Amino acid sequence: MFNILMLFVLIPLLMMAGLWASRNIRQVRGVMVTGASLLLALSIWLLCDYIGLRRSGETAQMLHTSSISWYEPLHICLSLGVDGISVAMLLLSSVIVFTGVFASWRLQPMTKEYFLWYTLLSLGVYGFFISTDLFTMFMFYEVALIPMYLLIGVWGSGRKEYSAMKLTLMLMGGSALILIGILGVYYGAGAVSMNILEIAQVDIPVQMQNTFFPLLFLGFGILGALFPFHTWSPDGHASAPTAVSMLHAGVLMKLGGYGCFRIAMYLMPEGAQMWDEVFLVLTTVSVVYGAFSAVVQTDLKYINAYSSVSHCGLVLFALLMMTRTSCTGAVLQMLSHGLMTALFFALIGMIYGRTHTRDIRQMSGLMKVMPCLAVCYVIAGLANLGLPGFSGFVAEMTVFTGSFENPDLFRRICTVIATCSIVITAVYILRTVGRFLYGEVKNPEFLKLKDATWDERTAVFILIACVFGLGVVPFIFSDLIATGVEPVVSQLIK
Repeated sequence: MFNILMLFVLIPLLMMAGLWASRNIRQVRGVMVTGASLLLALSIWLLCDYIGLRRSGETAQMLHTSSISWYEPLHICLSLGVDGISVAMLLLSSVIVFTGVFASWRLQPMTKEYFLWYTLLSLGVYGFFISTDLFTMFMFYEVALIPMYLLIGVWGSGRKEYSAMKLTLMLMGGSALILIGILGVYYGAGAVSMNILEIAQVDIPVQMQNTFFPLLFLGFGILGALFPFHTWSPDGHASAPTAVSMLHAGVLMKLGGYGCFRIAMYLMPEGAQMWDEVFLVLTTVSVVYGAFSAVVQTDLKYINAYSSVSHCGLVLFALLMMTRTSCTGAVLQMLSHGLMTALFFALIGMIYGRTHTRDIRQMSGLMKVMPCLAVCYVIAGLANLGLPGFSGFVAEMTVFTGSFENPDLFRRICTVIATCSIVITAVYILRTVGRFLYGEVKNPEFLKLKDATWDERTAVFILIACVFGLGVVPFIFSDLIATGVEPVVSQLIK
């Protein structure tokens, strides 16, 4: 029986075939817009369908489930299914893939080859979020990581070869830890299934959980920029082309938090309780260190990259608090940060394409020259520092409120320390906006610059609308996410 979720794999494959057959840049753009539009429409339909089923009384943990035997000796199946968290992540991915196409509209050279690797990257992301089998999740995880090397190494800027190699080695090291952890889960559960839902019903021996949980959490945590394994992130973001930075920071890093929650914590709850204080210290350091590091940067991409370290650290921090509210906040933070950082990287790429510099010391008065891009950057900054009405406020308030719900003194101290990042974030956002957007135009060459084109406005306006929408009607997504959070938290606190 055909599963609707298979379209998230089939459409990117058809897009790649269409790109391969394209003969000119117009055909390439047509293939990408058509495919990305279909994926976005499919994600919106899935969201509406899921909400409708829940309101009608559907209580299944996973919807649209199916399983096809793939390799019987190891009980590997092509198992698919989505819950509220998966649906939210699929919608986030589709929005950023769609806007990334317009952010890369005028990319040269080798446009066809670039979009082929870009589509393969998105294929891995979609496949990861719809999979419920450990092996297929790991397979799609690798598919999502491999294209990054070429996308940065070929189409990047600055020290692109160094950044691409550093990113690849760090993330492949994390993949090795994940693979070992998956094998530990599989054999700890009796080697009878790779399906997450089935393994969750088995009590894995506590000793095995204590051994393999840190490997899984650390492996996924590396992709989530967990301190001190975050160093690949700023260099990778700084060198990546605009749409790749958007997809990488906006979606790919969310695979880390999703994997920590869906696999490590869900399948090994006793191991999570054993190691939570160790990782809480590391995530608290990530939140504060990333914010302080952003303050001292002068490169726009490095500012946003270290900001991402802080905000992604907040995701892992909230998950480790293990309350329903904090875990819901963690997923909201993944959505919020994904949209905000994609918006930031899109704007930075557009500004860099005109000024040929990302150093805020060399720019000033851009509000007079390119008011549309400048105003959009201010909006992104206000959302990032948590202004009410935008997604950042809702996500961070849910995270900190849920974290403080835990009565443990150590966790409340960590929460207070992490909360300081709000103040630090306001410092570097307002400082950056004031230094390069306002004042007099010091470089006369900047007076010749043009404002955003139609394709750039399309990408930016869609992301701003999503950031604003999540901030105004958060209950739609919080209710959706809660259905996926509940089974995992029940495992953790039973």
